[in-house]
Amino acid sequence: MGNKRKWIILYFVVLAAVGSIGFYVIGGDQWSWIDSLYMTIITLSTVGYGEVHTLTGAGKIWSILIIIFGVSGIGALIRTLNEEFIQLALSRKNTMMKTISKLKNHYVICGYGRMGAVIAKELDEKKLEFVIIEHNEQKVEIIRSKGMLCVKGDVTSEETLQDARVDQAAGVAVVLDTDQENLFVTMSMQTANPDLFILSRCAKEDNYSKLIRAGANKVINPYTAGGHRMAEILLKPQVEDSISVVSPKHSDLNLTLDEISLKDLTQYDGVLIKDSNIREEFDVMIVGIIKETGESIINPAPDTILSNKYTILLMGESDKMDRFKAELPS
Repeated sequence: MGNKRKWIILYFVVLAAVGSIGFYVIGGDQWSWIDSLYMTIITLSTVGYGEVHTLTGAGKIWSILIIIFGVSGIGALIRTLNEEFIQLALSRKNTMMKTISKLKNHYVICGYGRMGAVIAKELDEKKLEFVIIEHNEQKVEIIRSKGMLCVKGDVTSEETLQDARVDQAAGVAVVLDTDQENLFVTMSMQTANPDLFILSRCAKEDNYSKLIRAGANKVINPYTAGGHRMAEILLKPQVEDSISVVSPKHSDLNLTLDEISLKDLTQYDGVLIKDSNIREEFDVMIVGIIKETGESIINPAPDTILSNKYTILLMGESDKMDRFKAELPS
C-alpha cells in the first residue's frame, strides 16, 4: 500500500509539471513560469481563485484536461487511503484475536455499560487477563483505545463465545442492560462451560431465583448491594476508612467485618495479640486496630500490645462473630 501511495504522489508531481509547461507554452510571452505553476495548482485544487491571465480556447481545453486528470488522481488517492485504513483495522483485529486465542483461565465481561466498565477497570488495574464482549461499535472503539481485549459480536452467538474462549475462562460477569438478556446469556454460558463461575447482574429482586436456576453462581443487585454498602459506611465509618476486604476466590464465605471497643474488655488490656487467644477461642481474626488518637494499624503484628483505649477490627464468619459478641458485657 505504501508503494501505491508513492506512485500517486509522483503522479501529481508529474501532472503539476506537465500542466505548468502546457500553460507556459499556450500563454506565450504573457505567462511566466510562476504564473503557469500557480494556474496549474489552482486548477488541480479547484479552489476557483480566478485566472491569472485571460485564457484562450486552447488554455481552457488544457484546464479541463488538468481537472479531469486531477480528479482521477484524487479519487485514486482516496481509494488507496481507505484500503490502507481497512487493512490497518483488520491487522489490529487479527492481532487482538490472536492474543485472545491464547488466553486461558481468564475472565469474560458481557456488556460494557457502567457496571461492565467498572469491572473492566478493576481487572485491568489488577493486571488480570480478561475479554469484553460488546456489540456496540462506538463502545468497541472505546474499549480498544484503552488497550483492552474485546470481541465485537452478539453475546448470545456461539461463534462470539468461541472467539472469547468462554470454554477456557475462569469466570464471567454477565452485566447486560436487562434481566431478560442476563438470564438468556447466563444459560448460554452455563451450556458453553459448565465449570464456569458466573456472576450475573439482577435489576429486579423477583428475577434473582431465576438467574440462580439458570446457572449463575452469584447474583448481584447493584442497587441493593450499594445500599447495604452505604449503610455499613454510615454506621461504621472507621471500618471503611481502615480496610477493604475482597475475596473473589472465596466468594461463598459469609465473612463480616466489625469494630469492637476494648473499653470494657479489661481481660485484653496490656495483652499481646498472640496471647489474647481470640483467634483460637472464637476463630475470628484481628485485622486492624484503631487507637484513641484515630491512628489505624492494618494487619497488626502478633506481638502488638492491646489496650482498653483501642477499638479492634475483627473479621470472621457471621456465626463466629456473633459468638464473640455474645461474650461482650451487656
